[in-house]
Amino acid sequence: MLQYIESFGDFPSHPKKLSEKPRIHESARIRESYLGSYTDVGPGCSLRECSMDDYSYLASHVGAVWTEIGKFCSIASQTRINPGNHPTWRVTTNHCTYRRRQYNLDEVDDDEFFDWRKSHSCRIGHDVWIGHGVVVTAGCSIGTGACIGAGAVVTKDIPPYAIAVGVPAKVIKFRFEKDVISRLMEAAYWDWDREMIENNFADLRDMDTFLEKHA
Repeated sequence: MLQYIESFGDFPSHPKKLSEKPRIHESARIRESYLGSYTDVGPGCSLRECSMDDYSYLASHVGAVWTEIGKFCSIASQTRINPGNHPTWRVTTNHCTYRRRQYNLDEVDDDEFFDWRKSHSCRIGHDVWIGHGVVVTAGCSIGTGACIGAGAVVTKDIPPYAIAVGVPAKVIKFRFEKDVISRLMEAAYWDWDREMIENNFADLRDMDTFLEKHA
């Protein structure tokens, strides 16, 4: 389902104002995708058959295909999510074996291959921070609260609240101790409605207060 897909022109010099209506730069390309409230899509971004939930943003020139992005995610420029696999088991990995019509080699394309691609979708949990220039390969999931360092290439699933860096991306540590992670996951602030967020906004900036009141 496509929600509120329209352009907002060049970004003004004054601070952005987000609302329930997604903010989408005029140069972004969005196809068959869903955007939640208070979302922000920057210049040159491309989404195809994706969903991005409330309060998440794409900085600039982010590309994603067949991807589910949770709430409160921060995705930096030049990130690519699910760039797509090629058929390595065939004689050639070239487009011509599945985009057959494009090369005048058949009357139909290879729908079975495209279905295989779609089955390797990506999932980004809630409150995930993805650094500049990250690549998330097909079929990978990044858990809620995780942070991915700039330039990393994610080839395997990343657990919740992990910090992963490198090529291929490896977990170097976790943001919090296991008990804190468990309590944060149970509290699930990302599921709060707008009124709850507004009434408890200060708690999101102080871990001790948040855990005491909400975990």
